[in-house]
Amino acid sequence: MVRGKIQVKRIENATSRQVTFSKRRNGLLKKAYELSVLCEAEVAAIIFSQKGRLYEFSSSDIQMIIEQYLNRTNSGQLNNIAEEQYIKELRSETAIMEKKIRLLDVSQRELFGYGLSSCNSEELQEIENQLVRSLHRIRETKCGAKDQQQLPGDQERHSDTNQ
Repeated sequence: MVRGKIQVKRIENATSRQVTFSKRRNGLLKKAYELSVLCEAEVAAIIFSQKGRLYEFSSSDIQMIIEQYLNRTNSGQLNNIAEEQYIKELRSETAIMEKKIRLLDVSQRELFGYGLSSCNSEELQEIENQLVRSLHRIRETKCGAKDQQQLPGDQERHSDTNQ
């Protein structure tokens, strides 16, 4: 026995419409259940009748499924756009940092005396000036550390003379 095609349009008779709604609703919920069992899919079906009555089926927590849906649709697309922008900013920042690292590496190699053959006399003079300034700061720090080490001994001598 072959079923005939029906024309999809609003059913005018209210009783027939209600009977069709009930049968098709049950069929839809049954298909949702079968899909979830056979294919291990997460399925949620939400149906509101003409009078506003709620019918639903969910293979797992319906709130979780709705959240997954929202994350993958409009709000999810906004999150994806924000993530893509953030990733783009991180890549740009990474490129800047890589450039700074390369420059610092070149500067360090020059201060250690490597790779100087490509430098002109002005650059060599600047490197020498940097080294002189660095040596001066090191000597100042060293003298300051010696002075601080001598202070406790000086205080003991002053306390001995005061007695």
